[in-house]
Amino acid sequence: MGPMSFPDRQTVLDYLRDNPNATTKQEIARGLRVKGKERNTLRQILKELEEEGVLERTGKRAWAQADRPPPTGVVEFTHLDDDGELIGKSVGDSGLFGPEIRYAGPSGKPKAKAPGIGDRALCKISEHDDEWLARAITVFEKRLSDRIVGLYEQGPRGGKVVPSSRKEKREFLIQEADRKGAQDGDLVIAEPKPVARRQYGPNLGIVTEIIGHITDPRSASLLAIHAHDIPTEFPEAALEQARDAVPAAAPREDLTNIPLITIDPHDARDHDDAVWAEQLDDGWRVIVAIADVAAYVTEGSALDKEALKRGNSTYFPDRVVPMLPFELSADECSLREGEDRCCMAVEMIFDKSGTKRTHRFLRGMMRSAAKLSYEEAQAAIDGKPDGKAGELLDSVLKPLWGAYAALAKARDKRSPLDLDLPERRIIFDESGEIQGIIAKERLEAHRLIEEFMIQANVAAAETLEEKKSPLVYRIHDLPTDAKIAAFAEFLQTIDIKWHIGERPQTHKFNKLLEDIRGGDYDQMVTQMVLRSQAQAIYSEENLGHFGLNLAKYAHFTSPIRRYADLIVHRALIRALMLGPDGLGDENAARLEEIAEHITMTERRSMAAEREATDRYLAIFLADRVGAEFEGRIMGVTASGLFVALAGSGADGFVPISSISDDYWVLDEAAMEIYARGSGKTYALGQTVRVRLKEVTPLQGGLLLEMLSDPLPAPKGRAAARKKLDTEGRSPRGRGGPPRRGKPKFNKKTLPKHKRRSRK
Repeated sequence: MGPMSFPDRQTVLDYLRDNPNATTKQEIARGLRVKGKERNTLRQILKELEEEGVLERTGKRAWAQADRPPPTGVVEFTHLDDDGELIGKSVGDSGLFGPEIRYAGPSGKPKAKAPGIGDRALCKISEHDDEWLARAITVFEKRLSDRIVGLYEQGPRGGKVVPSSRKEKREFLIQEADRKGAQDGDLVIAEPKPVARRQYGPNLGIVTEIIGHITDPRSASLLAIHAHDIPTEFPEAALEQARDAVPAAAPREDLTNIPLITIDPHDARDHDDAVWAEQLDDGWRVIVAIADVAAYVTEGSALDKEALKRGNSTYFPDRVVPMLPFELSADECSLREGEDRCCMAVEMIFDKSGTKRTHRFLRGMMRSAAKLSYEEAQAAIDGKPDGKAGELLDSVLKPLWGAYAALAKARDKRSPLDLDLPERRIIFDESGEIQGIIAKERLEAHRLIEEFMIQANVAAAETLEEKKSPLVYRIHDLPTDAKIAAFAEFLQTIDIKWHIGERPQTHKFNKLLEDIRGGDYDQMVTQMVLRSQAQAIYSEENLGHFGLNLAKYAHFTSPIRRYADLIVHRALIRALMLGPDGLGDENAARLEEIAEHITMTERRSMAAEREATDRYLAIFLADRVGAEFEGRIMGVTASGLFVALAGSGADGFVPISSISDDYWVLDEAAMEIYARGSGKTYALGQTVRVRLKEVTPLQGGLLLEMLSDPLPAPKGRAAARKKLDTEGRSPRGRGGPPRRGKPKFNKKTLPKHKRRSRK
């Protein structure tokens, strides 16, 4: 192309179409050989094309065609499609633009972090078979979606949407034409109002959906479901498949004469595991039978795609969003008492010390002899048999407890991490109103089922490794060196030594927990041990399970509610030639991608469950404003203290500016704040008395007032802190004078003790 004196619009558009890699003004000018004053003309053309929406600005001096993504650019991943694939769009200055782009894996390093819903990533973008694909170069910090889930409030001059998330900083003003019928008190989803060009002033929004009303007792879960994009409606094809489900033909052993029983929470709707044991001359024979979901949910079917998309069931205080339709999860696949059910089972032989000698997997047909709750089974063992539990006490329950006693010996020798953390349950009446909150009692029956399930999961991993089969492991990595160093530094502040050069071992953590149990530092050290741990994830690469102290571990026992278990079932069927419905080659090649996805869906469910619980607790305490509570400090930050209230376990926040007129300093190593001068402290784990000042049920927030005086300065740290204070330095974090004005309470994040993963 020859030199051009005055480039026109069409010349620029033709060049951009033929040269999509030219994204900056400099590259466009160089390609068109535009120089001198002609650059002003080019600049004006680019500006006009941007204002008209033909081009989208992607950087300070970079553009892309608005109808197609740039070859390299930032992509925000917004949702999963019907096949469970992660979908996003290119990011421009005015928002998302261009066609949908499917995530196709990392670019370069095969172990690079994978993005999830809400993430932005710098990607290489290419077109293949009329589809745009993105390969991530760098995944950025997760950002909030452009939309807001919140409460619509109608005022005299219009409406606004107040966000339900404590992390969300924006509110949308809603003009009359954009409220779509929303009334004061409605819970809504709102999106930014499109504008032709960047504007200043308040954020304008459009209501896109009304999801409920703030007075609905079920509103807490509704908000969490929509805020985290948890699918609730099954596609008609999946429902039809569930209604017409017929198990795949496969060879099955007859287990109907073995009195397998289910032991679950009293209100469980699905029963995916059953157990049975008998005593041998030199040990125990144990059978763990699991619902054969793979026989009903075939690879690539509508049901399978929806199950993968959801990844797992999500359990709220008042409802369940299941991974599978209720026709399967609560009926055809559920191991109902007295009904024949297809199952995958593992038969395990243990010696008297609880060491496993052999095991074998099989597909069978079983008939549950009883549906017992944990409480019923435990009461029978404790000498108060009743109903079915009484009938089966000698023949079924006592052998189960005998086998568990042997397994418990091996478990104690193995020494898994022993963090006995309290759990609470919210009780609802028939109308959905909260009746109360009770502590979940940890019974021996719970530990029995847990240990049998762990052994079955280990057996699954061992068999698949032996058969050199691909599988998805459940891994829990070692604590990082940085976390162990911080943990050791904390222990040093309470005069406990911890060797940081050694490989972390669970029995050492357990010894520490036993030594401090019942003492002044019990809760404090327990929380710090929890914080030092990594999160459990799914992976096609085996790193072992540190918390359980196991070298090989895979989830096998809950395919009704976890897609990971369904993958393991299919892998066993294929490896052991137990039928035609085993793991296919295509999915076997996608295990890394599947593992990343189901880890993401598990985290999504945990966040939603936690948010809903916090809201319900806030609703329960809404009429207790002004009341005083005992509590325990569970989080210490430079901004204030997180306190868990006794009884309910609800978390509230005490802003540092409200404690006193002292100058408070954060000692991050000791996990406490202290008053400059006096040295008096509030520390992690400390029992305090607080007053409830404010409740925000929409965000699930509690604002507290500290009533307890700080503790005297610790002898070992008083002198060192006095020296630091004299020099005008603080040991870690930041300190400062009291902040004035109302604290921005709804922006506080959760304390770390609530960020934990299930085993």
